[in-house]
Amino acid sequence: MPSQKVLDEKKQIVAGLTEQLRNAVSGVFVDYCGLTVEQDTQLRNKLREAGVEYKVVKNTLTRLAADAVGFNELDPILNGPTALAVSMTDEVAPAKVIADFAKDNEKLEIKSGFLDGRVMSLDELKTLAATPNRDVLIAKIMGSLNAPVSKLVRTLQALVDNGVEPADIQKPAAEAPAEAPAEAPAEAAEAAAEAPAAQ
Repeated sequence: MPSQKVLDEKKQIVAGLTEQLRNAVSGVFVDYCGLTVEQDTQLRNKLREAGVEYKVVKNTLTRLAADAVGFNELDPILNGPTALAVSMTDEVAPAKVIADFAKDNEKLEIKSGFLDGRVMSLDELKTLAATPNRDVLIAKIMGSLNAPVSKLVRTLQALVDNGVEPADIQKPAAEAPAEAPAEAPAEAAEAAAEAPAAQ
């Protein structure tokens, strides 16, 4: 029977994992069996560069932590060698780094993952991995917002360089064709009164 010290250590591990699963914006579970030490080191370095925490986890303890946060769907995948990659700030990074690494290292198998408190299917994880990360998305948005403003500035500068005044840019509004004024109601009434009554 395990000692009280061992039980306390396991409780601390479960509490730490529970907190991590609850606070992480996303995470990916993988089977790392078959990776060489060199490949494992490369993977850890890539994850660290992306701000992702990676560690090997014990299935029984991870199952307790997963159940505590409502990730019961993870039970079937928590067997065999399991490692967990989580991010507290970047929703895309764990899936992206793992998926990119798995392309060149077939021994690394994605088991499952989660995003914003919900367990994801493998298809959803693949879609997430194909999504640009936060920095790339922000750069694209800023570029698309900046492009029309830059074009406007260049156009205005070209006009100024060519000596065109802002007042000259506006075209005079085309005059609308004059319409015949509507017959006044009083005049219409008078004309009706003067008309001879039908016999």
